[in-house]
Amino acid sequence: MSRQQITQLLHRWQQGDMQAREHLFEAMYSDLMQLARNRLSQQTNGTLQPAALVNESLMRLLGSDAEYKDRTHFVAIAALKMRSVLVDHLRARAAGKRGAGVEQLTLSHADQAYEESNIGYDVLALHQALNQLAEMEPRAASTIELTYFGGMQRDEIALVLGVSAPTVDRDLRFARAWLNRQLR
Repeated sequence: MSRQQITQLLHRWQQGDMQAREHLFEAMYSDLMQLARNRLSQQTNGTLQPAALVNESLMRLLGSDAEYKDRTHFVAIAALKMRSVLVDHLRARAAGKRGAGVEQLTLSHADQAYEESNIGYDVLALHQALNQLAEMEPRAASTIELTYFGGMQRDEIALVLGVSAPTVDRDLRFARAWLNRQLR
């Protein structure tokens, strides 16, 4: 389905057309599954399956009142919902194990162009650090979220955030450096 058709389905759904919502979810499901697989592949021994991550994320999307501009915006919000589901899942696991065996991930996906080593981070520590970054530099935090959790390319991020691609690059460099310092 084309981007324009997805955008039309989004707008029809926002106007109350439940059939459009069903068509939208069918059309986007494979893309969201790929996004979930990419996110979960960063985990070492997770118990959350991609289908469960997508389904829970879609349930949270249904409960939100977001105004989707287009396909890219929808995917960005879905990615943030996936982040929320993943963090909640890991919190529950960590609480059950009293913090033992907390999942690790890398920020390498967030900036593959740079030659820095892949550093493993506790997902929950990363979540807290991203929240701190969002208080200081919301756009930089959004850039990391959309890159890592959304799997978006810099041009897509620029479109969603309404900035230029070089601005996305600068924000990404700043955010990665800040997070690396915070999480060491």
